[in-house]
This record gives sequence, structure tokens and C-alpha cells, in this order.
Amino acid sequence: MLNSFRKLTRSFLAATNTLAAARSARDYVKKAANRSKDYDSRVKSEIATFANDHSVHDLPGIFHYWSNKFLVPKIQPFGFIHPDDFFVKQLVNVINRIPASTYRFISVGAGNCDAEVRIAQNLCALGYENFVIECFDLNEKMLQRGLLLAQINGCSSQILPVKGDFNHWNPRKTYHAVIANQSLHHVLNLEKLFDSIYSSIASTSGALIISDMIGRNGHQRWPEALSIVEEIWKTLPERYKFNHQLKRVENSFVNWDCSTDGFEGIRAQDILPLLVQRFHFELFVPFANIISPFIDRSFGHNFNVNDETDRLLIDSIHARDEEEMIRGNIKPTQMFAVLCTCACETKHPKDFSPVQSIRHP
Repeated sequence: MLNSFRKLTRSFLAATNTLAAARSARDYVKKAANRSKDYDSRVKSEIATFANDHSVHDLPGIFHYWSNKFLVPKIQPFGFIHPDDFFVKQLVNVINRIPASTYRFISVGAGNCDAEVRIAQNLCALGYENFVIECFDLNEKMLQRGLLLAQINGCSSQILPVKGDFNHWNPRKTYHAVIANQSLHHVLNLEKLFDSIYSSIASTSGALIISDMIGRNGHQRWPEALSIVEEIWKTLPERYKFNHQLKRVENSFVNWDCSTDGFEGIRAQDILPLLVQRFHFELFVPFANIISPFIDRSFGHNFNVNDETDRLLIDSIHARDEEEMIRGNIKPTQMFAVLCTCACETKHPKDFSPVQSIRHP
């Protein structure tokens, strides 16, 4: 009788949590829909923002200093050392476990297709040439640049640009793997996209391979992280406070919401919870929180990678970041992840499983 009661209690709690999560998601989608009645204008803003952006993934030198010193040792135990290496090795894993004459991959939100071209080149160099990567994106100008880049680099037979809106994607075929490289944080209708991805994965051995942001919407800091950034900001000389994107000095740190016009970070905080609901994680490597504003495009250019003082400052901010995350005071805001549609063992850093890394609003 006691065991039956315990089982009933667990079932009730699970149902309650599921219902609460569903209500929360519905409430957010409703609010997002109300906020985004100007969807068409947001789409136009997004297209305009990236139409002439030939270097979407370019980052300041101090970012590469930080990633080489701190991020590489964090991800290397999981078998890769940088994003291209991550995607290539995961696609090779998929190829090695699924027999096929031609492998079909799709990259959602491929943009300029620069990462996809590099991935294709690396796969070909390893002897894998029987594949096609569909580069799916809304921005026609970026896809045109991607096709030209593929032609220049001799992999046009492996790169197929496809124009479309991933908020309304209805896949007409299946894929051995789906790639999402810094694109999910631009998606408004995550539920629809994740359901479409789930149905499009051809095999239980297929994969969804992700590198993306999982922090607060609009890439803002949550209050507990914001207070630490503000604390550090007060100690910085003015020369570190020039915003290179907005061309202004910010004497007080501005917790800017990047999602006000286009789709930048529009539902970043929902990515991880929704993935946990729908998929199984094969690999999950989360990282970074308060360090991000200091090494990104806005303020990272203020730090001279050849200046020991600047490097030591970044080292100290990173150390604080790691300390606060290990204590559980703040959550990671970025991740590498490999997901599948069937139950599997999850590889992840100690105390940083997908569920443990969720920051609930």
C-alpha cells in the first residue's frame, strides 16, 4: 500500500510539474506573440541587420585568448577543441553509426554558410564526401554568399542553400543529423521548430548537434549575475567601458535587451528547458556567464590581448565566473550539446547536467 501511495504521489508530482511547465510555456508564447504582432517588421529588421554582415562570427582577440586558455581545457575532455571540430566529429559519429549511400544533413539558420563550408571541407579531407548539408536560412543575400563561398572552396556539391523561415518549417524529408550553430536564439517559435527537428531526424542513431546561447532572453544578465557584473564594472577604468557596437561610453553597465527589434536572443532562456522536454542528451557541455560581456563584440575590443594587465583582468573575471557557477549562484549561458530521440547516457561536466543548468525564471 505504501509503495502504491509513493508511486501515485510521484505520478501526481510529475503531472503537476508537466502541467506547470506547459502553462509557463503557453503564457510565454502568448506574451511573445502579443509582443511580436509586428513579426513582419522584426523579420525585415533581422534581414537588414545581417544582409551586409560578412563576418557574423568574428570576435575580439581577447575572446580567443579567453577561449584558448579556459574554454579549450573545459571541452577537450569531451573530444573536441573548437566549434568546427565539434560539429565535424559529431557528424563523423553519425556517419559511422548509420549505413547510408548519401548522408543528408541540414543546418538551421546557416546564415553565410561559412561554418558549413568549413565543416564540409573538413569532412571531405577526412575521406567523407557522400553527404549534402542543406543550409536553411531566411536571408537570401547570406545564402548567396554561402553558395559563392562553397564554389570558391570546391565543395559546392556538398552545400545546398535553401531559403525558408525556421519559425514555420515543415520538413518534407528526413535527415541523418540537424545542425544548429548559434541560430536557436533567433527562433520565436521554438516549440514548432523542435517538434519539426524531432520528426525530421531519420534514425534513432541520428542527432541534433548544437552550439548556442541558453542565458536570459535578449542576452540580458539575470539579477544574480547582473549584480556581479555591476560590481566589477564599478572598478573598471573608463577605457574598458566603450561600447564598440553602439559607439558610446557606458559608465554604468546597461543590461541591454537585444531582442527589442529583431530576433536576437528572443527566447534564449527557453531553449534548454524545451530541449530537455523533447529530446535526450548524449553530450552537454555548458559554460560562461559573467565573463561574456567583457569578451564579446561590444566591450571585448577594449581589452588588448598583448597587455598583461588586460589579460590578468580577464583571468580574474573568469575565475569569479567559475567560482559562482560551481557554487550554484549563477547558471551557464552557453552550451555545446548533442541530442537524440531515444534514451541514452549523458556525458556532461560534474554538477552541470542539462537539468541542473536550467535557470528558471
